[in-house]
Amino acid sequence: MSEQGISRATPPEPVDGTGRPSATSVGDQAVTPPAGRPAGRRRARAGRGGRRRTLLVGAVALVLVLVAPLAWVQVGGRLRVHPGVEDVPARPVALVLGAGLRPDGTPSTYLTRRLDAARELYERGTVEVILVSGDNSREDYDEPTAMLDWLVAHGVPAERVVRDFAGFDTHDTCVRARQVFGVTDAVVLTQDYHLPRALFSCAQAGIDAVGVGVSAQSVEPAKAVTYRVREVPASLKAAWDALSGREPVHLGATESAVTDLLESLAP
Repeated sequence: MSEQGISRATPPEPVDGTGRPSATSVGDQAVTPPAGRPAGRRRARAGRGGRRRTLLVGAVALVLVLVAPLAWVQVGGRLRVHPGVEDVPARPVALVLGAGLRPDGTPSTYLTRRLDAARELYERGTVEVILVSGDNSREDYDEPTAMLDWLVAHGVPAERVVRDFAGFDTHDTCVRARQVFGVTDAVVLTQDYHLPRALFSCAQAGIDAVGVGVSAQSVEPAKAVTYRVREVPASLKAAWDALSGREPVHLGATESAVTDLLESLAP
């Protein structure tokens, strides 16, 4: 029989143990058919997934490190804000935070507004004593005395005003008010954008404080915007100061001026 008359069957393709075609030999080379997605593409997808997880973890960390402390300070402080001096509940002490002096040594516009609110609270009988806290780190710069002089010139008896000469920042003022002067209840007076942070710091220092935010309008609008933006890093610092229990730059010995005055005024 001729070879042309013989039908040859094609041998079955060999398979391996997984059911996939196994390597076959073509000439002297082994050829393995492709099986599934290439390994390089799978690795690329895995890499992209890892980067997404890293970004997600980073975003969560950013929230915890930045947003959470900021909310803690700002939201906690705003709960103690009152809209005006006529709405403030009675407290024994008004705490006025320093805000700079003019070149001639008189209170700045912002500080004058704080002092005027303290004067009004005193005249209303809402507070009995005014604690003025500011910077006196240099002999030629004396915020507390300038604040005292302004209040006396506007009708507040000098004996109702107590000076804190080491209120170098908000945290220092609040801690010293509690630990040095023995203040436990107070009305805090400062600009509205600063007030939540000031109330937070005073509460963390152990003072049952409420507050009135005075006007922050300025003849230099850009400067007013700067002050508000600055509250973000300042609030983060306030949270850190509270968590770390930072002591003031100058804590000093206790002073009884406020408590003695309140005792003398008690019925």
